Amino acid sequence: MAQTVNVNFRMDSALKQQMDSICEELGMSLTTAFTIFARKVCREKKIPFEVSVDPFYSKENMDRLRRSIAQMEATGGTIHEVDNA
Repeated sequence: MAQTVNVNFRMDSALKQQMDSICEELGMSLTTAFTIFARKVCREKKIPFEVSVDPFYSKENMDRLRRSIAQMEATGGTIHEVDNA
């Protein structure tokens, strides 16, 4: 049998509670869930789901939003509501 080791990391307590609850519903422990994840990563040599950045928060978009806000504030612009009638 392989030797086991402890792995420690931090996460938000609400996230951990949710994860514990879901693992319990699935009939497994949090340790088992992370072991499954680790085995899949090792087997496939990749994260087993897509990891991406929301393009809305890209540097270019955030810079554009800042410029737009500055322009609106400098010209006294306002936000207009759209009439969907």
